[in-house]
Amino acid sequence: MDKWPAGDMTDWNSRIVKTGRRFLWPRVAKLLNQEFIVMRFVLLAFLTLSMNCAADEPTANPAIRKPIPDRLVVLTFDDSAKSHYTIARPLLKEYGFGATFFITEGFDFKDNKKDYMTWEEILELHEDGFEIGNHTRDHLGITDATVNRLAEQLDGIAMQCKAHGIPTPVTFAWPGNAMTPAAFDILKQHGIQFARRGGAPEYPYEEGRGFAFEPGSDHPLMLPSAGDARPTWTLHDFIRAAEQARDGHIAILQFHGVPDTAHDWVSSNQQNFEAYLKYLKLEDYRVLALRDLREYVNSSVEPADHNAIIEARKLRLKQK
Repeated sequence: MDKWPAGDMTDWNSRIVKTGRRFLWPRVAKLLNQEFIVMRFVLLAFLTLSMNCAADEPTANPAIRKPIPDRLVVLTFDDSAKSHYTIARPLLKEYGFGATFFITEGFDFKDNKKDYMTWEEILELHEDGFEIGNHTRDHLGITDATVNRLAEQLDGIAMQCKAHGIPTPVTFAWPGNAMTPAAFDILKQHGIQFARRGGAPEYPYEEGRGFAFEPGSDHPLMLPSAGDARPTWTLHDFIRAAEQARDGHIAILQFHGVPDTAHDWVSSNQQNFEAYLKYLKLEDYRVLALRDLREYVNSSVEPADHNAIIEARKLRLKQK
């Protein structure tokens, strides 16, 4: 039988421990140190890659429900013009385009059925799938001085819609390009989710030019028109407005009559209008009604300052 080496057991254990410290632990320590260095390098590389990826990703915009494709445009028509029914309607149906018709009973709408639609014709637009929006009963410009009349003006159109089996409008167009933030709460109380203005004040009203809608920057109740068609417009003017529909921006295009037999200063002739629609079709634009933007934009998200984007655009124009 083997015997333990001579000497005290405690002394023997001490010698083993000392030997291990002298020969084993330095090697273990060296290996651990090498593994630590490798792990530290891997961790730093992972963190660097993560930060770079995060930097490449755009900051989430709470106003956007889903990515906005390029070539997304909205067609809008103001003032209940007769040609909306007789000319715009069949052409829009031919191309499969959506559109919003902003209805007012202003001017001499009630008596002049040569220049303005009947409510039966407006109902047909709704039944065709087009949107009926609110443009106030009397085509009243809404300012700080008249905002106390806005509720009755909205109700006037809403009640006529209800009487003819048309849903209560959820979109609004500011008559005469007059507008005031004092109207925001009243519009919301009446179920208005989006309100379209013209191209002013960034551009002079007379030019018919404008900027595309930038979700999150533009207030949903002050959406700009990228273009407001005029008699002097050519296809070039229309394309300049429509081509702004890129990089997350939406081009909202404004028309009056096609032609507008009551207001010639905002009229578009039928030949030009047909060319505009053909361009949109050939270039594969998606053409919607204003209400359809709910698919892409959360109308409850508002910028802290509705005027900030307007002033920023005006400054850019000055610097050109």
